[in-house]
Amino acid sequence: MKNLTPVLLLTPGPTPIHPRSVDAMSWPMRSHMDADVFAYNDNIVKDLHTLYQTGGKGFTSLLSGTGSLGMEAGFANLLEVGDKVLIVSNGVFGDRKIEMAERLGAEVIAVRFPASSPIDVTKVKVVAEKHQPKLIAMVHGETSTGVMNPVPEVGEIAKSLGCMFSVDAVTTVGMLEFDMQAWNVDYAYTGSQKCLSAPPGLAPVAFSSRAIESVKNRKTPVSTWYSDALGMIDYWEPSEKGRKYHHTVPVQLHWATGEAIRAALEEGIPNRTQRVKTVGFAALETLKTVGFSAFIPEEYRLATVLALKLPEGMDDAKVRHQLRFDYDISVTGGLGETAGKIWRLGLMGENARPRHYIKLMEALADIMNAPHLPRLFEEVCVGERY
Repeated sequence: MKNLTPVLLLTPGPTPIHPRSVDAMSWPMRSHMDADVFAYNDNIVKDLHTLYQTGGKGFTSLLSGTGSLGMEAGFANLLEVGDKVLIVSNGVFGDRKIEMAERLGAEVIAVRFPASSPIDVTKVKVVAEKHQPKLIAMVHGETSTGVMNPVPEVGEIAKSLGCMFSVDAVTTVGMLEFDMQAWNVDYAYTGSQKCLSAPPGLAPVAFSSRAIESVKNRKTPVSTWYSDALGMIDYWEPSEKGRKYHHTVPVQLHWATGEAIRAALEEGIPNRTQRVKTVGFAALETLKTVGFSAFIPEEYRLATVLALKLPEGMDDAKVRHQLRFDYDISVTGGLGETAGKIWRLGLMGENARPRHYIKLMEALADIMNAPHLPRLFEEVCVGERY
């Protein structure tokens, strides 16, 4: 389609593409077996070890698929039919984990908490000690509600029981602290289009050394050929016999995502965390003045997805339609039981920029007859321009 109007994405994914990623998409095409691609992938591997804080151990790569492939690949590699997996859920993506593991034939022990509520670590520990699962799995930042979950504490439970630990880091890694080694994480994944602000289509993943050993010692083959970690290792890691063809990787997406990862590391995760907190705080404080309010209490609020209860009487669909088609701004509503009740504003990667949220405030100033919004937002941001 020609002459598409640019739309500002203030959604919890996808996010505006980082300028370096945009440039990298136009780099010359190479074969997926070309020496240039292998050399570039080697740098991606190193950067992913740094991003996930693996200590340089285990295996990192890009899966040719979105974050949901990352979710499914973890279960497919680490579980066999009948294996016990304890899945902690307090939202849509925790529930998706449950469905995936059940389809793969695992014995699923689901520990559910109400959507938008925190996880009770004590309850998780009691259930885990009772069932002694092979794997514990959970979501770090629940995109559907804006809840931040206690990964380090659950990681301690996994460590005490000697079981593996899998974490969905889709809305956290690349923007907030994530430490696989310190938190006893054996498998983690994200999506290229989230905190990294690359185009959708890749799932950056990290396996611990223990997780890879578990795959090597399986009694049965991994249920999906495409996501078999051992097949991916043969492509991603050099050996005396050379690299083995696995599948045709999307080279242009590798260029773009590699540049986005490098940009995140150069900016520094602490700096990115401060940026997201600055913009999120300013957005919340400003929007409170026209009737919005925080959906999640501060003590377990996810910084990268600001969930807001709508002002009384606001027509959710109408206002979001106005933003999209009159102002070229896209914001996301609630999922499931929160549909029509909340907005979920993305604060990941390139959409966590004051200059973008000024545009939202200008649009809402018109729609809600609240001309003070842009000025107040700028004042709360203390002139920061990132």
